Amino acid sequence: MAAAAQANPGADTYELTRGVNPWLIAASVMLATFMEVLDTAIASVALPYIAGSLSATTDEATWVLTSYLVANAIVLPASNWFSLRFGRKRFLMSCVAIFTIASFACGAAWSLPVMLLARVVQGAGGGALQPLSQSILLESFPPAKRGAAMAVFAFGVVVAPVLGPTLGGYLTDTYSWRFAFYINIPIGLLALYMINRFIHDPPYIKNAKAPAFDNIGFGMLVVWTGALQVILDKGQEVDWFGAVWLRWACVAMIVSFVWFVYRSWHCKYALVNLKVFKDRNFLIGSILIFLFGVGIYSTVTVLPLFYQELLGYTAFTAGLVVAPRGLGAILGMPVIGFLSNKLDPRWLLTFGFLTFGLTTLYFGSITLDVSPTTLFLPILITGFGLSFVFVPISTAAYGTLQNEQIGNASGIFNLMRNVGGSIGISVATTMLARRAAVHQNEIINQVPQSGQAFENAVKNLQHAFAGAFGPSNTLPPAQGNLYNQLIRQALSWAFVDVFRWLSLLCFFCVIVVWFFKKVKPGKGPAGAH
Repeated sequence: MAAAAQANPGADTYELTRGVNPWLIAASVMLATFMEVLDTAIASVALPYIAGSLSATTDEATWVLTSYLVANAIVLPASNWFSLRFGRKRFLMSCVAIFTIASFACGAAWSLPVMLLARVVQGAGGGALQPLSQSILLESFPPAKRGAAMAVFAFGVVVAPVLGPTLGGYLTDTYSWRFAFYINIPIGLLALYMINRFIHDPPYIKNAKAPAFDNIGFGMLVVWTGALQVILDKGQEVDWFGAVWLRWACVAMIVSFVWFVYRSWHCKYALVNLKVFKDRNFLIGSILIFLFGVGIYSTVTVLPLFYQELLGYTAFTAGLVVAPRGLGAILGMPVIGFLSNKLDPRWLLTFGFLTFGLTTLYFGSITLDVSPTTLFLPILITGFGLSFVFVPISTAAYGTLQNEQIGNASGIFNLMRNVGGSIGISVATTMLARRAAVHQNEIINQVPQSGQAFENAVKNLQHAFAGAFGPSNTLPPAQGNLYNQLIRQALSWAFVDVFRWLSLLCFFCVIVVWFFKKVKPGKGPAGAH
């Protein structure tokens, strides 16, 4: 059967699923994926509350996010080896159980070190959920229905980061930040039941013998992913290469990354087989999912910041304002599930990236006068466009791979998206700080303090404040008010710059899309040209 599966993957999905309805399998793995991706976003809203409750600074509390991402990234590429060694179903259930127990530990944490330890364990448990779920989903459906199946998977990956801030803000404001972690417990228990009931290992997994564990490759993976995350997280705070320790961290990252790539390419029993990049479609798909990670994570992070920092919205209100993106993604899933089996994925990707790019460009015209509903339609359209990106990327990237390659490829594919997201968030926040400083200088040059316009503004404010501060004490508050206006306007233009550059990234992705080989709609490897 293993040989048959290799010769004609997807030909006998009945044996792979043991007669279980594949949509029950899709629901089982989507539940686990939704839980893991939701937790990535939900904790970010609760950071200030976590810091206050655990007697930590805001900077120290950011390690709650960083520690999770590092552990998550480390396990992603190694998930295929663990599946071969312990069995994919057993490994998936173990990951869900670890994630659920660690979620309880996070919610019950009484100090920052305990929280960080629990987050590391949680990240390690959650790291394999996405690649395992994706590979199970792709193998459980015949090629003609894989597009619809990936639409279900995309529901968890695309909608969860959007719903996370809203749900996290509601739970934190209404109950406690601890419930942002406790919410994973019932979801995890339901996922465990469904996985145990409906999912089975295919024959090639059962008959496979895992090679010896690649200790050196795993060590290099730990070093370069950990160093990369620390650099991205702390770079802006220490003026990037102005800090000696950051320069040494960059050296460690580069050396370990080069060693990891060399070993993964040349070693017969490497932890990750990078030769899957010889497949042109998978290579292009990995590049696109990396750029997609940069775009979606940056937008999801930057837009709520605009509402919170410039317009004074609460975390929950800002989450509600950007929530239409999730609604748009939900509306787009049935459409893409239908069209993915009828149209060339390249046309769907072109539409998705163009839509995402045009709406992001529209965000580039944002001002401080926007109301909560001003961007409702563009945000809704953005979510709709995103559903036309994730599913066709996966269909085209995996379309020319054999089933036996999907497990290894899925770990790499998801790692590329996560790394792209981390880099995108870091670059976006750095650009906001740097461009705000540039615009502040430009405004000062255009409106000098010795100019008539500035002096008139100060006099008008002094007159307005005279009743509150007295005629002789109005100069400091008047100047302070103008300075606050200067900072807000400069930061507003910085947000405009970030949105416009993100739109250019999306338009560049449209060009990259057409480097894919054509994959006939509804076809697997046999249908590739």
